[in-house]
Amino acid sequence: MSRLSTFESDEAEHLHDEHPARFAEASFVPGQRRRSAFLRFTRVSVWLPCALLLALLALGWQLYAIHNPFVIPKIQQIFASLGDRPGFYARNAGTTLSEALVGAAVGMAVAFVLAVVIAHARVVERAVLPIAVVLNVTPIIAVAPGLVVAFGFGETPRYIITAIVVFFPFLINSLIGLRSVDPLAMDVFRTLHASRLEVLWRLRLPSSLPFLFAGARICMPLSLIGAVVAEFVAAGRANGLGTLIVTAASLSDLPVIYASVLVLALLGVALFVIIVVVQSRVLKWHSSETTKGR
Repeated sequence: MSRLSTFESDEAEHLHDEHPARFAEASFVPGQRRRSAFLRFTRVSVWLPCALLLALLALGWQLYAIHNPFVIPKIQQIFASLGDRPGFYARNAGTTLSEALVGAAVGMAVAFVLAVVIAHARVVERAVLPIAVVLNVTPIIAVAPGLVVAFGFGETPRYIITAIVVFFPFLINSLIGLRSVDPLAMDVFRTLHASRLEVLWRLRLPSSLPFLFAGARICMPLSLIGAVVAEFVAAGRANGLGTLIVTAASLSDLPVIYASVLVLALLGVALFVIIVVVQSRVLKWHSSETTKGR
């Protein structure tokens, strides 16, 4: 057993011996938190404000659509378009979702690896961050045509555009997380002569997990925007919600346009919820999660 593992075991035994009530609380809080979180979301005071706001927005939409039928469609027209061709929307949504997931995975992986290098080498930060800022502030819609010319009208430019969209937010969140370690804990690791790999795996990575999940909550829905923008420009394939929106706009088919937008919104919400659920399971030991159920 390594000195770090021995240190962790000693800390657990100390907590059990000196503070048995706190040790018991730490052992049973995760299950209690999941139950309390479920009960919290079933309370009327939690979901009623959102439901009322959605109802008001839907009422305002419907009233405006009745008096301006050539500006926005009625709500029943949108759902009628979805109900008439559910498989058609599902296929296009699957194409856009696959592009978003692949592009997001590539962009977030590159950003995290680069953040690890930057966290250990200031000279890399001085060289890379200015370029990353320039890439972030450059409108992606201006870069997309050049990528299409360079990589063709297939899926490759769509993946690259999506990866570029999610790269900078995840890089910043990863870098902040890797550097937000407890100085006292870092001193302990130095006292134990821990290697850089041990510090990264046992201290920096656990400390950065809340920031990584915060970045994922931003980047996963954002990846849908990147995929749709790529489909607007790289129209080599006939599938995808972005391509469907462009085609419907050329035909002035408002129900199809807003039905596609609604599907995109639902996909974004689903991705956000999945990240939140995974975060609550992975970070059940973290103080940011244990205090939610209190």
